[in-house]
Formats: sequence, C-alpha cells, structure tokens
Amino acid sequence: MLFRLFFVCLCVAASATAAVLRLEVTERSDVLDGKSFGKAGPYERLSGSAYFAVDPKLPANRIIRDIDLAPRNEKGLVEFSSDFYVLKPRNPVSGNGAVLYEVSNRGRKGMLSFFNRASGSLDPRLPEHFGDGFLLEQGYTLLWLGWQFDVPRTEGLVRLSAPVAGQGITGLVRSEFIPDEKIYTQLLADRAHVPYEPAVPDDPAATLTVRPRRDAPRQVIPRNRWKLVEGTHASMEAGFEPGLIYEVVYRAKNPTLVGLGPTAIRDMVSFLKHGGALGTNFVLSDQRRFIKRAYGFGVSQSSRFLRTFLYFGFNADEQNRQVFDGVLAHVGGGGRGSFNHRFAQASRDGHPFFNLFYPTDIYPFADLPQSDPETGLNEGILSRAMADKVVPKVFYTNASYEYWGRAASLVHTTFDGKADAPLSDTTRVYLFAGGQHGPGAFPPARNRTQHLSNPNPFTWSMRALLVAMDQWVAEGKEPPPSQYPKVATGELVRPEALKFPAIPGVKVPQRIQEAYRVDYGPDFRTKGLVTKEPPAVGKPFVTLVPQVDADGNETTGIRMPGIQAPLATYTGWNLRAPEIGAPDEIFSMVGSFLPFARTKAQRGQDPRPSIAERYKDRADYAAKVEAAAKRLAADRYLLEADVTKVVQQTVAVWDHLHK
Repeated sequence: MLFRLFFVCLCVAASATAAVLRLEVTERSDVLDGKSFGKAGPYERLSGSAYFAVDPKLPANRIIRDIDLAPRNEKGLVEFSSDFYVLKPRNPVSGNGAVLYEVSNRGRKGMLSFFNRASGSLDPRLPEHFGDGFLLEQGYTLLWLGWQFDVPRTEGLVRLSAPVAGQGITGLVRSEFIPDEKIYTQLLADRAHVPYEPAVPDDPAATLTVRPRRDAPRQVIPRNRWKLVEGTHASMEAGFEPGLIYEVVYRAKNPTLVGLGPTAIRDMVSFLKHGGALGTNFVLSDQRRFIKRAYGFGVSQSSRFLRTFLYFGFNADEQNRQVFDGVLAHVGGGGRGSFNHRFAQASRDGHPFFNLFYPTDIYPFADLPQSDPETGLNEGILSRAMADKVVPKVFYTNASYEYWGRAASLVHTTFDGKADAPLSDTTRVYLFAGGQHGPGAFPPARNRTQHLSNPNPFTWSMRALLVAMDQWVAEGKEPPPSQYPKVATGELVRPEALKFPAIPGVKVPQRIQEAYRVDYGPDFRTKGLVTKEPPAVGKPFVTLVPQVDADGNETTGIRMPGIQAPLATYTGWNLRAPEIGAPDEIFSMVGSFLPFARTKAQRGQDPRPSIAERYKDRADYAAKVEAAAKRLAADRYLLEADVTKVVQQTVAVWDHLHK
C-alpha cells in the first residue's frame, strides 16, 4: 500500500505559542508490505517537511543565538523548516505510548542498525533494514528530524533549512585537517560537510599553519604558497603532508542560525506529546493523543548534542512544558559541541589527534553544578532544566574509548581528578568495559591502525537499558545501578598509573584527550561570538582512565561475557599506523583487540596466560560465557531474550582464534 500526499497533511493555526506551522507529507506508505510487529501490529512510514515559526520575544527562544538578527515574517515570527521521517504503528493505540527521537548523526538514520541489529540505510525499506524488529515490536514511534544545516548534499540525509543571521555579517572560521596521505586540496568543512564561504577568497589576512602535535608551536605557511579555491577548499602546490596538523583561519560570511536546529527538535517533540493549537496530533487517525512519553537518543555527535540541548535549556518548550522525559546519550564522553553559536561547525568534535580545540570539551561537564576556581563559574549541564523544572531521566553510556579519547571521566569527577563528583538522582552513568567508540567488525582487521580493531559487542546492553529507561519513566521502576570507575576505589586513575601488562609490541598511549579552559573571546559564553581563532588555551582539567587487571582488561563497568571470560585484551585505544604519520598518537575512535596466545609454548614474553591455560576446551569456554551472560541478564544489563545471541557471538571469537 502506497499513496502520496503532495500538499499539507496537517495545518496548525499559527500563533505565538504554535511553533509547528504545518507538516507537508510527501509519502505515506506501509512498512514491509504491512508486516505485523508483535502487539504493535503493522507499521507505516511518513516523510516530508515540517515548517516552524517561533516568536523571538518569548523567553524560551531567547536562548537561540542570533535570534534577533533573523528575518521575520509579517507576524514578527522567525520561520524555518526541517526534513522529517517517521515510522509508527498503523493503529496508534497499538503502540507503547512513546516516541523515540534519534538525533541524526550528520543527517543519517542509525537507530535501526543500533538497536535492531539491522543493515544501515538512509531510507529503510527492505527486511534487512529492520533487523530483528526490536524497536517496532516494542511499539515505539520512531522519529528523525533534521537539525543540522550543513550536512552533505546526499539523498536520504535529513537536514535543517534555516535563515542566515542578518546581512553582511562576517566572522572567523577555523578549518583543521590532518591528512593520512599526501594531498594537494582539502575541503574547508569537516567530513564532507558544506563549508562556510570565505568573505574574500584572496584575503591576505587568512592564515595557514602547520604543527606536529596539538601542543606544538604553529608554523605559519606564507600566504603566497597556498590559496582558497571555489569558496570551499584550501590548496597548496607543494602539498599537505600526512600526520601533520594544518589549520586554515579565514573570515567567512552568511552565518546560519544553527540554534534553530535544537529549536526544531524541541518544538516537534513537544507537538507530538501535546498537540498544536487545535489540539491535534498528526500521528493519530482518531485525534486522541497517544504519545505520553518522549525519549531523545543520540550516538557520539548526537550524544553531545543532547547534552548541549539540556545545557542551553531547550528541554522546556515555549509554554515551559517538558520536552524529553528521558535522554540516552551514548558515547559522547564529557563533551558538548558547536550547536548554538555563530559560525558553528556542528560536525566538529574533539579527540586527542583530531578536531583540536573546538568548543566541544568545555565546561561544564557534570550534570550538577561544579565551581571552577580558575574562572569563578558555577554551573552544570542540568542547571537550566532544574530551574525550569523539566529535568529528564538521563543515561550516560560510554565505552572505554571515551575515557581515553573523549574526556568521559569529567562527567563524574572533580576538576582536579582527586574525588568522585555526585550524580543527579535522575542520572545514571554506565561504562562499557573494553569497548571502542562503536564495536568493530568481526573478524577484526587493521585499518590504518597498529593493532586489530576492537569487536567487543557491547551495544547488546543498550537494548536492555532502553527497556529500563522506559520502565523508569512510565512505571517509576528504578533502572540498574550505575556502573562506572571511581576515584575512591582506585578504579579511575591517571594514565601513568595504569597497570597495563608489558605485552610485546604494544605501547600504551602517552597522550590522551584533555579538556582545557579555552578562550574563544569575551562574548563567546554570553553571545556565542567567536573572536579568537585559534583560541587561547589555558589550564587543563584532569582526565582519568579506568584501571585494568593483569590481562589489561578493565575491572569496572558493564563487562560483557568476552571481558569476563576473555580470549584477548580489549582496549579503548589504538595507535596510528606508521604509514599515515604520527604513530605515537591515538587513532580516533578505534580500540584494540590483542589476542592471547593459544598455548603456553606460544606465549613467549607475553605475561598473559594462554587460552589453553585458562580453559579446558571450547565447551568449557562456552559454559563460562553463558554464565556471564546470564549474570548480566539477571542484573538487567542484558535482555534474557538476547543471552543466546550474545553467547553465540562471543564463542565465535574462540572459533576464529582456533582456525
């Protein structure tokens, strides 16, 4: 069944408190030809454009940077639009009463592959795009809505269409890149995004610098040796060398109001929960509201977005109603991001040797207020939400990489690293021990790294945590206790205190991601204006990493069966391969898989006992894995229905190592 609507599916009377003007649905069709998903029954897809208008005078909209510079319609409202994509139960009363919104990572749709173990797709239509159907069988209404204006112009990505702030406005933009091979031309934006256009391409004030390390002095490359071309690229006839940090700083024009991205999410989710000015809800055929709960889910960039969303106060809508009831912020570390300031580059993140000194790992880090004696500031991620009485339930889930590469320890420690910081009663923190930013492919391989990538399949636990979040919000049932390393117990340490075994050919990284007190200019915090590029870098905050056992595996957190019954050392870090330069720097977002020797005779100088010294045979190993999986399920860190699959996936490592 497929039919198309080329005009307005639903109109909401425009008013100062009706932020969703209209929804134009360009497709409404059955999912998988009407296949039934458990109690939720058949699903349908709706896609199109959502149109918004906000009153810049309302207190809820004063948090949008440059809102006073935006063009206004005849009613004095600021208009903008976003792509949307919805998967919902065809019969709304069959759903579970909750909308799960995924903050699209650079415009993509990822939650079906993440939760459903499905093949990734920008337009899910085939059976493999829905995996085992987990989210649909749970009855969620799944929502994607564009929030980022500069995503690549690729079909299927959701994006925001927002106005430019004023006329003739210019500002500094910094473009950093680190080639993995010699190149001669480089896009000014991050990850194939749309860059800000230089105001004057041949501006003599534009600069290009190079340095080997983040803390090394910048060397200026003469202006006559490089140029800005086509308004999008930097080029140099001599070429850019691999493993070096290059930075172009130029004056750009036409800043988009990037803060309308979180505004769009706020208003769309609020509309789904509360209806519009006419009390309607477009996902209902009988006009009765059925969405009572809303969850925000984000991975990596999108996780940092959610932390920024809460920090600025977007979880209260124009009528001060709560937007998200629960937030699942996954592998965002201690960061926020460039989501609400002038000339913000939303794709830029922050790692030990990639995207350095962007406004990502900046104070505050923890949910509750912490006083910084260096700056005199005293606030937390949830300060605004607490003041507005719209605090959601929050899960912060991080893998090991985020402690090495994303300053995750600052979410739950004091700035000096000497003590554990208290958590909000509404927040839980979970470490996935021995995990990289996202599980690597199996069998593991090297891809510009010194060691095999880390295939630890920890995302199985995220299904259980989603169930726990919904039970916490809907029923008041306490979720599983937080699982993260603590300073007080010696589980969280400085990198130099790590007791990593002396494995032949393996070096522990000497530089991890650090968060600094960074100065982008006097108006950055209050007005979102960057006037210093590169920024002035002050004292670092102390970042810590999880302690390990004699095998090099972490001792705390949610420890998957492959960590509890190990066949290898699983780390959150890996190093760059020599051929791409800077071989002593961490390779961004990738961990290591360091297998044990099969027999004692094969161990050589490796201090870790061999597989044969640990387990009698495959059956013995499988029994230990199954026992570990059942313990995780009993503690609600794994679904009972997933135990068999996790055991099979873990035992496959034994088979791989015994070929």
